[in-house]
Amino acid sequence: MGALIAGVLAALGAAVCCTVPLLLAKLGLSGAWTARLTALAPMRPFWLAATAVFFGIAFLRLYWRQEVREPGQVGSDPVVKRQQRAVFWALGTIVLLLVAFPWYAPLLF
Repeated sequence: MGALIAGVLAALGAAVCCTVPLLLAKLGLSGAWTARLTALAPMRPFWLAATAVFFGIAFLRLYWRQEVREPGQVGSDPVVKRQQRAVFWALGTIVLLLVAFPWYAPLLF
């Protein structure tokens, strides 16, 4: 679950340069400090790579690694694994929308 949280935080880092200034301007908040957020745009590829790596690690832990556990041990409940996978795909969808925002933003505003 830690890799998933790190992936979401990396996606937020990737979106700071593009999403936040546009949303703040849409809300009527502006200023020189919002323009400084666009200076983070050169770092966006690194944040995107970190997002991909962390989501890849989370995917491997949820789907690839099948551990045999004794009943009653942590991680032995299939309901918990199903819930973790549901959270993974829900957050993955949100992160994908957040990362792709610069491409579909002109259609919204």
